[in-house]
Amino acid sequence: MSKQAPPKRGQAPEAETVERTSVLVVGAGPVGLTLAMELEQHGVEALLVERNLSTTRHPKMDVTNGRSMELYRRLGVADELRKIAIPADQPTSVTWATSAVGWKLASFDYPSVDEMRETIRERNDGTLPLEPWMRVSQVILEPALRDVLEARAKHVRVQYGWGLESFEQDAEGVTAHLVSADGSRRRTVRAQYLAGCDGAGSRTRRQLGIGLDETDLRRMLIKELGLPRTAAMLARSFRATGERPMDGRIYLVHFTTPEPEIFRRFGNVWHLQSPEGWTVISQNDGDTFTLHAPLGVGIDADRIDPREFVYERIGRRFEMNVLVANAWTPRLTVADAYGSGRVWLAGDAVHQVPPTGGYGMNTGVGDAIGLGWALAAVLQGWGAPGLLRAYEHERRGVALRNRTAAARHSAIRGAVKAAYRTDVHSERWVGARARRRLGREISDLGNLENEALGIELGYRYDTSPVMCHETASRPPRQTMDEYTPSTWPGARPPSVLLQDGRALFDLFHHRGFTLLRFADQDVTALTAAAAERGVPLEVVDVRDAHARALYERDLVLIRPDQHVAWRGDTAPLEPVRVMDRIRGAHN
Repeated sequence: MSKQAPPKRGQAPEAETVERTSVLVVGAGPVGLTLAMELEQHGVEALLVERNLSTTRHPKMDVTNGRSMELYRRLGVADELRKIAIPADQPTSVTWATSAVGWKLASFDYPSVDEMRETIRERNDGTLPLEPWMRVSQVILEPALRDVLEARAKHVRVQYGWGLESFEQDAEGVTAHLVSADGSRRRTVRAQYLAGCDGAGSRTRRQLGIGLDETDLRRMLIKELGLPRTAAMLARSFRATGERPMDGRIYLVHFTTPEPEIFRRFGNVWHLQSPEGWTVISQNDGDTFTLHAPLGVGIDADRIDPREFVYERIGRRFEMNVLVANAWTPRLTVADAYGSGRVWLAGDAVHQVPPTGGYGMNTGVGDAIGLGWALAAVLQGWGAPGLLRAYEHERRGVALRNRTAAARHSAIRGAVKAAYRTDVHSERWVGARARRRLGREISDLGNLENEALGIELGYRYDTSPVMCHETASRPPRQTMDEYTPSTWPGARPPSVLLQDGRALFDLFHHRGFTLLRFADQDVTALTAAAAERGVPLEVVDVRDAHARALYERDLVLIRPDQHVAWRGDTAPLEPVRVMDRIRGAHN
């Protein structure tokens, strides 16, 4: 809304019109859109604004992992999103090769969504997600999320072309000043809470004065590989091709081509990866691709011809249409805090990682659900501000763990480059031997970045202040590569299909807590305590021996975000105290 015109002489100035909403969400990337969906599900009024005039043109991610798809299923949109993804019958391969027209070195093959669904049904032991992963570029996902939200929203408004300029917060809420994309108009919004989902350069975070804890990626790689090995790799590359040492930047070229068969020498490959350090991503298993390649010290990215840059790495020329080309710098950062008072942050505003592992957006989806239900609980009166402090504790811990995993996966890429010898391009016998050696090395190093179920499913909020902690035993061990099903407080519980074919996750109450009752236990006192505190609670009776064995207790209390808050074989002795803890009112 534009500013009021100056008052006429002798006329009192008109007061500026101030819009009002419960939550102002700044930034309509996947995280902001998911947060808005979560608020919509809870019936919370919200305004979602995005400074850009449309959804992104940049292919920032290309896989939505199984846990994120569980959360989208919880929001009732998973099936809708899969309509715009890679077809469910298409398997996935990650292939290392000397070039797109050269020799295959190693390949990691993964089942299609349809095949994975069948495996989930057959195994049904809680070790797999309820939903398989989904391959789709953010360029496609963002407009799909926007369209679904706008079609279903009764409480949320979405407006593009408006960015956050500044804000002030007080004990009752936040006054935010917005500016139009062209800078010609301004408006003021008064909200009870502001959620900053405004990306790595977050204006919200910067105005709060929150710093970033950063791991230097290049120093980390040198430490992981060792200085002698790193120096030898750099010297070898310079002698062979004149390649300059990498300076940390990556050059991206997003393009389409009417000759996609160029990239199908090794089949319908998702990621075609080179030991020289570049990767080509098939965005749609059709005509759209993205190349990421490291840049050397002193190279002026603005002087790069994107087509020539691609041709040099692919190994031949072909017809292409460049959609986007730019340099970017991968970072390993986690914010020192996730917000304060009435202003909270989520997504890239509080954590940035390289694309290895796909933890950027997927971590942000978890943030959006965690922040969304906490805001709804506080606004509806049954949650206390302690829930928001717990949000920071829980999600920052996940971000730190995921940053470690992303760094580990980046180090694997570095180890492959360190093992690379230019002999792999030779047609002589030395070339065949070099390719076999490098292929074995790649196979031994593995492809954990696309297989780390421990990271995707195994994160726990076990030290959260709003969990009912257990001290009688030790929690299951957490590793990156393996997910151990558990209902330890703070864990995502195991997904299981009941004997009647229903998914247990589908029985969870999405607006409140779910008390799973696997045996005839009297829970009257617990439900009465919930009613006394206004906590929405549904009791779901499950008589399924297999599910009971996986859930480990007769009673398991599940939060709105599908994490275990409390468990026991009998009702708690102090049910009101349990309710106060899980709703953030115990401190």
